[in-house]
Formats: sequence, structure tokens, C-alpha cells
Amino acid sequence: MVRALGSIVAVAALTLVAACSGGSAENPREAKFKAIAKANKAIGEELKKDAPSVELVAANAKTLDGLARELPGWFPGATGPEPGIETEAKPDIWQKPTEFKAAAAKFAAATGVLQAAAATGDVAQVKAAAAGVGPACKGCHDSFRLKK
Repeated sequence: MVRALGSIVAVAALTLVAACSGGSAENPREAKFKAIAKANKAIGEELKKDAPSVELVAANAKTLDGLARELPGWFPGATGPEPGIETEAKPDIWQKPTEFKAAAAKFAAATGVLQAAAATGDVAQVKAAAAGVGPACKGCHDSFRLKK
């Protein structure tokens, strides 16, 4: 009985995973980019408040900074996207790796400044630093992401 119940739970879990994944190859970077967007959105929403929580901003800034520093490694190889994986990346990421790494480094620098500002607890410094993240993010998008 216990073994049968365990098998049912395992099958149900696998079915749920398959249903959520849509049954197709998912871009392994997608979850990381969604985490960047989620953290960035949380920071922006928090900073709109009259009394923003610097602790919440700091936690999200840490997430952003960690992901930003990993970003260049999300595009391995020198030939292009992985077969069977949908991507919004332009071929320029692989064709111009030096330029891509420089743009990614600007994003990482901006997130590092934000993380350092959040560590001070000074809301004015945090807001000033946060203002630099969007343009750094956009710099990569403009050059290395396909238009939607």
C-alpha cells in the first residue's frame, strides 16, 4: 500500500513537471533572467514607497549582483544558440563576445554599486544607485536581444 502510494505520488509529480514545462526544451537561462526581472521589479516597487525597506532592497540587490556576475557564462560556445532551445539572444552574443562581455560587465558594475549602496542603509544612495541599473540592463538588450 505504501509503495503504491509512493508510486502514485511520483507519477503525479512527474506529470506536474511535464505539464509546467510545456513538454518542450526550455531555455536554461530563462529562469535566471526571470529572477533578474523579479528582483529588479521588487526593488523598483519598494523604492516607490514613502518608507522603503532597505533590507528588502539589499536582498534583491544581492540577487541581482550575483546573477549579473554569472551572466556572461550563460552563453557558452562561439557558434550560437543551443539546438532545440528557443532564445531571444541575437547571434551577436556569440559573434561579438568581447562586446557582450563588456556590456555584461557594465550591468554587473551597476548591480555592484546598488548592492554597496543598499549596505549603507541610506535610501538616497540606494535610489541613486538603482537609477543606474536600468540603463545598464537596456544596454545589453539594445545590442544583444532580439526585438519582441
